[in-house]
Amino acid sequence: MSASGTVAVGTAGTAGRGAGPDPSTVRRGRRLRVPFLLAVVGAAYLAVFFVIPLVSGLVVSLMSGNPDDGYTFTWNWGVYGALFIDPQVPYLTFLGRSLWYGAAATVVTIIVGYPVAYFIAFRVSPRWKNPLLMLVFVSFLVSFVIRTDMWAFVLASQGPVVTTLQAIGLAGKDFHILGTGGAVVFGDAYNDLAFMVLPIYAALERIDPRLGEAANDLYAGKVRAFWHTTLPLSRSGIFAGVLLVFIDSVGDPVNSALLGGTNTYTIGQAIQDAYSGNQQYNVAAALSTVLMVVLGIILFIYARVSGTDDLEDLV
Repeated sequence: MSASGTVAVGTAGTAGRGAGPDPSTVRRGRRLRVPFLLAVVGAAYLAVFFVIPLVSGLVVSLMSGNPDDGYTFTWNWGVYGALFIDPQVPYLTFLGRSLWYGAAATVVTIIVGYPVAYFIAFRVSPRWKNPLLMLVFVSFLVSFVIRTDMWAFVLASQGPVVTTLQAIGLAGKDFHILGTGGAVVFGDAYNDLAFMVLPIYAALERIDPRLGEAANDLYAGKVRAFWHTTLPLSRSGIFAGVLLVFIDSVGDPVNSALLGGTNTYTIGQAIQDAYSGNQQYNVAAALSTVLMVVLGIILFIYARVSGTDDLEDLV
């Protein structure tokens, strides 16, 4: 009796344990739950800080009113036509100028930033890479406005750059840099240079140095090896850098305000003046919406032409 009872109890215990959840299933459920929760957090972040501001900007742009009486939502699509179809203020000129400055600053940062990133990635010992990268970002320890304002002093007509060029006979008495488009492009490129260096450096760091050696073994010169090996493999870094620099430069109102003049007025300044100066909130929102749409179209075309297959390598 006792033996059979013991066997029955053991069998019942085994059956009870078998009826519970499978440990492998539980672990698999936990593994699936973590990416889901991370996706929810990411989606919530984008909704709060990206989608809602975009929708809010569009809603404000469709309002009518004035600062004294307030603004009400009236589906005022006519504000877009009033801004760009026979406008009193040449906003299209400001937009085109901003796009030109952004493109020029992006090209300058590529020309300057790529050699810097290449030098740090391939020509510096590992123990010096982090200090040199810190030097690239050391300017960010100072306020963006203060950095730009200091360049306004350096590039002024009585500043060290112009006076030195005049002293050595490379510039005349009427020569000036401040207040020109070149000064604005220089300011944009200087302030955004680190945004080009870092992604290019990250892409170059992933390249196996033996690929260059293999190209040399196949009788490819240094220039040809770089053009056909290193440059294509670092395309993802260039693409990311272009996105960061171009978007920031096009909408920036600070460099054109501090380093430019009346002939360098940009769409960023127009948005800032409409919002802060004239309190035309619907006009500022409409200009911002148009700017984002134009940038989105340009970047979409750029992405289609350049390709983004290897952009995930930087993640």
